[in-house]
Amino acid sequence: MGNFEELYRKHVQSVYRFALSCVGRIDIAEDIASETFLALYRNLEQIDESQLPGWLIAVARNRARSFWRHQAVELRYAQGLPDSRGEAPPLELWILESKDLKPIHRMCLMLRYVQGMSRGEIVAHTGLTDAQVKGHLQYALQLLRKSYKGEA
Repeated sequence: MGNFEELYRKHVQSVYRFALSCVGRIDIAEDIASETFLALYRNLEQIDESQLPGWLIAVARNRARSFWRHQAVELRYAQGLPDSRGEAPPLELWILESKDLKPIHRMCLMLRYVQGMSRGEIVAHTGLTDAQVKGHLQYALQLLRKSYKGEA
């Protein structure tokens, strides 16, 4: 048990920061970090300690992806949209299905253009700085433009 506590103290901050950068919400990042270390506790005997930082980040990344998938389902349900892909609004689908976007970019785009939040509201909602939100939005739009030109 002492080994787990040492590993937890050593890696918890980096896992939490990574989760926060993926989802942009403190409460969800805390949940992801907790779930990551719960998975570590359950699999402690099978994991080589030299591979541990990468393993923890991979687990946190997968939990963040799961969060975004659930968000998409909740968004469709909340808006009363049918589950069929053909009937979903194209902007949301484009944002959610773009392989070029990182979760932080996807979150900023969804809050800005789907939820209609201002940059200031996004800052308050996510805990990011105004410069970070502006940068993420600009870069995400650039990626979407590039992917749109590639499809045309």
